[in-house]
Amino acid sequence: MQRLIGRSLRSVTNLGTLGERQIKIDCDVIQADGGTRTAAITGAWVALRIACERLLLAGTITQSPLTGQVAAISCGIYQGQAVLDLDYDEDSAAEIDANFILTADGRLVEIQATGEEHPFSRASLNEMLNLAETGCNSLFDLQRRAVQDAGF
Repeated sequence: MQRLIGRSLRSVTNLGTLGERQIKIDCDVIQADGGTRTAAITGAWVALRIACERLLLAGTITQSPLTGQVAAISCGIYQGQAVLDLDYDEDSAAEIDANFILTADGRLVEIQATGEEHPFSRASLNEMLNLAETGCNSLFDLQRRAVQDAGF
């Protein structure tokens, strides 16, 4: 999980801007009914953005290392229907289980998808991807609001 979160954050970070600095982000998902990995990634970006804003404010860095915004969400095919953000029961019985990590400008960072009992079609993948884009767009708005609420 640590590597997954790191890959996701690095995909929207210019590490050279940080110099020799390291930012450590501890991800604890306090309450969830499934989707803990995706929640951790989505929350980690908020923490990274706030940390970067504080470094800028303190004059520790002169430009933000963030090159974009990233969020993650789970999707699946459950009882023949594409479902966004599956809960535990849906996830346990899903025909297809997938996690999507996307950037706010519509690029893909990572897709992990598994046919639980049978292979699945490209059409099913596309259906879940479309749903994931819609879900991530809502998450991007929530992330921006969380950063604003933190005073940035």
